[in-house]
Amino acid sequence: MILPIYTYGNPVLRKIAEPITKDYPQLPELIVNMFDTMYNADGVGLAAPQVGLPIRLLVIGVGPGKEEGSELGNFRIAMINPVILSFSDEVVSGEEGCLSIPGIHESVNRAQKIVIRYNDTDFNEHTEEYEGYKARVIQHEYDHLEGNLFTDKVTPIRRQLLKSKLTNIVKGKARTSYKIK
Repeated sequence: MILPIYTYGNPVLRKIAEPITKDYPQLPELIVNMFDTMYNADGVGLAAPQVGLPIRLLVIGVGPGKEEGSELGNFRIAMINPVILSFSDEVVSGEEGCLSIPGIHESVNRAQKIVIRYNDTDFNEHTEEYEGYKARVIQHEYDHLEGNLFTDKVTPIRRQLLKSKLTNIVKGKARTSYKIK
């Protein structure tokens, strides 16, 4: 089922998400719905707060048939209760967008490498290192779990220049090809 994506200005996007347990109601169905929602919107990552749930869950991947040529390849993952344990000192700049902030793309600095601990869909714990684009996408989605948005990371001057676009999103004037709330 395709879920509506909550947009900039909705308070759920600023809440720190809560950990969940393996008996969270309808968790497998929620994960499938989040992947379907993300693919429907042509996204590569989606965090639970973006579908209105302040829980520590994120999904990452590219839609079926779009793996070739993607920087993520066939990488597809759901992370439950993730915690970034370390960030590399090396920082790289890259353009980011967000399904919750439609129509805005900005350059954001992120750690080149991260180490993250998370539970998979069977609640097995993993600690893994990611770098490059995978690390960037994970950090972006992880920020949603911490109540942060990529626009918080742009320079103050850029943020000022984005103010009217962000205000339009809050007023419901965003145009998307996917359901928003």
